[in-house]
Amino acid sequence: MSDTTPRSHSILEPTRGTGGRKIRNVLATSLIVLCVVVAMVPLALVIIFVIGKGGAVFGWDFLTSPIPIFDRLAGGGMGPAVAGTLVITGTAALMAVPLGILGGIYLNEYGGKSPLARLIRFMAEVMTGVPSVVMGLFIYTIWVLHFKEQTGFAGSLALGALMLPIVIRTTDEMLKLVPNDLREGSFALGSRKLRTIRTVVLPHAAPGIVSGSLLAIARAAGETAPLLFTIGITSTTNWNPFKGSNTTLSAQIFRNATQPYPAAVERGYGAALALVLIVFIFTAIARLVSTIYARRASGV
Repeated sequence: MSDTTPRSHSILEPTRGTGGRKIRNVLATSLIVLCVVVAMVPLALVIIFVIGKGGAVFGWDFLTSPIPIFDRLAGGGMGPAVAGTLVITGTAALMAVPLGILGGIYLNEYGGKSPLARLIRFMAEVMTGVPSVVMGLFIYTIWVLHFKEQTGFAGSLALGALMLPIVIRTTDEMLKLVPNDLREGSFALGSRKLRTIRTVVLPHAAPGIVSGSLLAIARAAGETAPLLFTIGITSTTNWNPFKGSNTTLSAQIFRNATQPYPAAVERGYGAALALVLIVFIFTAIARLVSTIYARRASGV
């Protein structure tokens, strides 16, 4: 009599379908790598192009010298535009980033699914899609026409309004990714909600929040349309955002790139290279600071 009892599989034997999962894993990994390469190629080409065109005039003198009064003249630099970019974008970030982070904390930690939280989320999504020129016209109407003066602060208001919804949505989504077990563990140890958010939730979400904030700042630093209506134009350095006209690198790129003079076009490429370097430097610094903060807060 033959033994018809089925033999049990050893736990060391590969289960059915393992080969299919490996193939799907390899295909998915290859697709992700391909997407990264496809995204990096145009970025690398743009950076190489800007370095090649702007490197001829770029230097310390270019970053500190005044803007020539006449566009046809060779030489000069972008000192006033560098100062204006730092002042206007920095002022906008000081207004939008803290407020956006607080808004995201309210939506995820306090608001939940309340009508006010749903309204804020909806308005943040709507503001994310508003064209920048519309935001510039809005600030021009309610601020510039009221005070009868174009200033750097008016430009900061326009850029801050563009940055705010991005920071709110990013903070809200990053806080959703923090496991609830961490919050419950902190509550079990006797921590209050505010302390839990500050010492447990935010450190784990900090890298994502910083990345979203930097994306918002980078977008604001490269905007030109809202600044055309709010900051005016000048060829002198103005460190005061509340008085007098100002200028930025993005505005000078637009202005010089549309000129028929080779010297002006070269300064436009140099301004583009300066803007790329400024964004890169501040991104690296912010990532380093967020990493150190997250490690110290986590006790690592």
